[in-house]
Order: sequence, then C-alpha cells, then structure tokens
Amino acid sequence: MALHLNSDNFEQTISSGKVMVDFWAPWCMPCQSLLPVIDELSTELDGTAVVAKVNVDENKSLAQRFRVMSIPTVIFFVDGVEKERLIGVYPKEKYTQTMKAL
Repeated sequence: MALHLNSDNFEQTISSGKVMVDFWAPWCMPCQSLLPVIDELSTELDGTAVVAKVNVDENKSLAQRFRVMSIPTVIFFVDGVEKERLIGVYPKEKYTQTMKAL
C-alpha cells in the first residue's frame, strides 16, 4: 500500500531518495481508477522508491504549495526536489519508466 502523506510527514518523506507522490481525492473518478496502479507500484518499487498519496481535500496547503490544479497529479521527487510531473491517468508503464529515468 502507498504511504499516506500529510503536512506532518510530507517533508521528511520526500527529503531523501526517490519518491512518487499521487495527489488525489476520493470523489475523483480518474483518481479512483489510478489507485490500483499506485498500490501495485508501491509493491514493485519497494526498496528502490517510496510511493505515497496526498488527499488534496485533507491537505489543501500541500496541493496549493505544489500548484496542483488538476487531479490526479503525480509528482516525482529526488532528494526533496521535484523532477517530473504527470497530470491525468497514464498506463502503469509510464509511471515505471518515469521513475527509472530519475
């Protein structure tokens, strides 16, 4: 399962290594379709990257800080720095390829 992030644990989580963060909301149908992919990636990438989720309804300040205007938005961080951003739903391979390219 993907790690659930909020303002208390966000900075510490993204500060080192590769981290993929899915900004989502429970009412968002595209977000719901992406959930199984995010969960699969959290298992597959375990040990090489952290896969996490941020509920934008519960963490508005994080969504605003990273200028998340549409969901789902997946942001890829390396050592706390944003390296890539995917907006919308893509096949699982796109997320895997993006993570490997970092």
